[in-house]
Amino acid sequence: MRIFVSIASYCDPLLGFTLARALDTARRPEALHFGVVDQSPAGSASLPADAVRPARLSRVHIDAVHARGPCWARAIAVSLYDGEEWFLQLDSHMDFEPHWDERLVAQAQDLLPGRAGVVISSYPHAFVFEDGRPVHRPTTDKVLAHVVKPGTHFEAGHPVLGFEAQPLELDRPVPGYHLGAGCLFAPGRFVQAFPYDPWLYFHGEEQALAARLYTHGWDIFHMPALPLYHLYNAPGNGAPARPMHWDAAPGGDRAQAWWPLERRSRARLQALVEGESLGVYGLGAVRSMADYAAFSGIDYAARTLEARVYRPQAFAS
Repeated sequence: MRIFVSIASYCDPLLGFTLARALDTARRPEALHFGVVDQSPAGSASLPADAVRPARLSRVHIDAVHARGPCWARAIAVSLYDGEEWFLQLDSHMDFEPHWDERLVAQAQDLLPGRAGVVISSYPHAFVFEDGRPVHRPTTDKVLAHVVKPGTHFEAGHPVLGFEAQPLELDRPVPGYHLGAGCLFAPGRFVQAFPYDPWLYFHGEEQALAARLYTHGWDIFHMPALPLYHLYNAPGNGAPARPMHWDAAPGGDRAQAWWPLERRSRARLQALVEGESLGVYGLGAVRSMADYAAFSGIDYAARTLEARVYRPQAFAS
């Protein structure tokens, strides 16, 4: 039941909170191994190894001016994996329900028989801070299923789409065609089966990974009562301000501007969905992108979206 917890943090004042809450609420905190990439101004990082006892901490600190985006940082974090049976990728501003680790493992074990591999994922429910305490704001105690955001269509020049999680009143896991990169749980072999692509930036990251998973024969599921929560960067969340990578770099000029990275990322997603060879970061041969279009209603070749991509009920059968 060892779990490798991958966290890429960018100037996030809640990194320490996230680690502490993961430990405090875990059924087996000693089985956790945190792989943290802490991108913060030089001299500001303070995360000693004993901060996560009885868990294990592997940490890389990078001055924020050298950061190159979320996917690049996640690829470094994943490199700290050390053979754990399970893999959890999180954002650095999360909260947890009691025994979250045991619940995720149990759900994955139920889903794995007869499948090449499974990923449990969603955009989690929100939490906020009130009087300094985390307060959960769930919209359902059932399933959060991913759909394309209403009104979203393919734009000329790139295939990036917007997605959201909508409540689905079911007590069983639901197959999904999309995932949340900041809340992703899978068997540990995910790490070597799907090396994280450092040439992606941010937008399109989840679409690329969903396509790779599907074409390699892995299945995405949205589970009921997901025990993880996310602090969304919205006014009134009660938390200290958290900068984004595309904001001005703290402490100096950024070594690499973000917009060229974003343009390259969009072109890379286009190359992927068109079947261009990207080596270990490319599509699989178990299922095709035409199969993905039939399953999801998202047809990258034709640049069309079926009506069902906007309705979570379409994937509940």
